[in-house]
Amino acid sequence: MLLQQTARMNSRWWRRRLAAALSAAALGVGLLAGCGSDPADKADRKSDGTAPAAAGTFPVTVDHAFGSTKVAKAPRRVVSVGYTDDQAVLALGTKPVGMVDQYPNPPGTSPDVNTQWPWVKDKWGDTRPEVVMSNGDTGPNYEKIAALRPDLIIAVYSEIDQAAYDKLSKIAPTVGRTKAEKEPFSAPWQDNAVHIAKALGQEAKGAELVKGIEDKLDAAKKAHPEFANQTAVALSWYKDAAAPFTSTDVRGRLVTGTGFTYQTEIDKIAGGKFYTTLSPERMDLIDVDRIFVINDKADTEALKKFELFANLPAVKNGKVSYLLDSEGPAVGAAMSQGTLLSLPYAIDELVKSVGQV
Repeated sequence: MLLQQTARMNSRWWRRRLAAALSAAALGVGLLAGCGSDPADKADRKSDGTAPAAAGTFPVTVDHAFGSTKVAKAPRRVVSVGYTDDQAVLALGTKPVGMVDQYPNPPGTSPDVNTQWPWVKDKWGDTRPEVVMSNGDTGPNYEKIAALRPDLIIAVYSEIDQAAYDKLSKIAPTVGRTKAEKEPFSAPWQDNAVHIAKALGQEAKGAELVKGIEDKLDAAKKAHPEFANQTAVALSWYKDAAAPFTSTDVRGRLVTGTGFTYQTEIDKIAGGKFYTTLSPERMDLIDVDRIFVINDKADTEALKKFELFANLPAVKNGKVSYLLDSEGPAVGAAMSQGTLLSLPYAIDELVKSVGQV
């Protein structure tokens, strides 16, 4: 999908992820073709230098979808190839030198929006990682990654295939998505977090951070027992259609995590994917008690004008939480990222949104 040269493209990273997930384009490689300026030097100039590795236990061996990877010692130069893996790495005390541009900036915009979310801004500080892939690309920029001289590559929340993994692992030890994950983006956020933590020698710390978020979800359930009696769904307006997320997607898991009962009929027609688009005759699938809409303003207004949506009882009764994606408080982005850093923010804002409508 071509990157749109408008400010609105910030709000569409998950759409680009849809396109990338459905793309059959082969992943190209220009591994050590003429490098020009050294991105590693550039990354260090933008930051306070290579950050000390966070304390951990090594060596560790991580089993994943593409095999096993041994990490001999604490990595100092981590490149994140998964869309949100950088946030798990940050949460565990290491600043990646390379990352994916989840929400591509409009031309000339600085600093990168992906380092400025409310839940990551303080963690990044003045560090400006090198962008090694933008959402919608058919694959990472192998030349850039190689020039960054990584000692570990994390590709967990990612749709890379075996061929891409093989190319990355020639550059540095690479950890792919979890072994149990049948489809990209389908693993529970907890599994992804602990998986990445293990690669950093901090499996116990990762489990501790996960427990903190699960405790926060449990607290929300206890504070709002009325949620358990309500059916719910999370969706976006995508290509002129309502596109609900499945119960196993991170957005669906967050909705159920706070106590709501998800509309699991969506899972059956999604065919293992993390979302589906509804034909007009299947709008009954989102006839639920509570709807969470994740879009920015323009798409939200388009959805509101869609008659079949406007006629749903939940809409007529004002039981819809319209959650801005990258605009405003960026609640949708926090939900969509579903990381150790974004989830505490997302939980608070999700619960708050229910009380406002």
